[in-house]
Amino acid sequence: MSVRVLVPLAAGFEEIEAVTVIDVLRRAGAEVVVAGLEAGPVKASRGVVVVPDTTIAAALEQSYDAVVLPGGMPGATHLAADPRVRTALARAREQGRVIGAICAAPAVVLGALGYLDGKHATCHPSFASQLALHGAGRVVIDGNLVTSQGPGTALEFALELVRVLMGGEKADQVAKPMIVE
Repeated sequence: MSVRVLVPLAAGFEEIEAVTVIDVLRRAGAEVVVAGLEAGPVKASRGVVVVPDTTIAAALEQSYDAVVLPGGMPGATHLAADPRVRTALARAREQGRVIGAICAAPAVVLGALGYLDGKHATCHPSFASQLALHGAGRVVIDGNLVTSQGPGTALEFALELVRVLMGGEKADQVAKPMIVE
């Protein structure tokens, strides 16, 4: 089963959250498309520079099994403001695909768009007051929605995405050589 995942990157994204998700999903065999909001390298919140595979405009020409949003500020704000990211999320939602978000992204992007209404979700504690959260925890799964709290939960979040997209056996196969308990 081929799994395709879109990870949009905006200036100011959180390094650990983005790179961990990309890495773990690729270890699981997913085709992960990293798409910058603009062409060229994207500078993260702490100065790490990542070269995306493509732009979000080009990425929208394809379909995906999941759209996963890293947090970080002001990265999450840039994602929320971008109409192409909103298009990718709307398509994923309409098609019943997986939507993942971590740290600020659940509140700043998904919450602002109404995607969390009546859902169990979590986010970074500093953004929790912006949401009427119906769940708490390091990683929360509600149907096709997977949310997580921040950099310290990024590995758990990524493995849960593998579990949701590819099954528990695949998640365990990826976790074992990484020495994840």
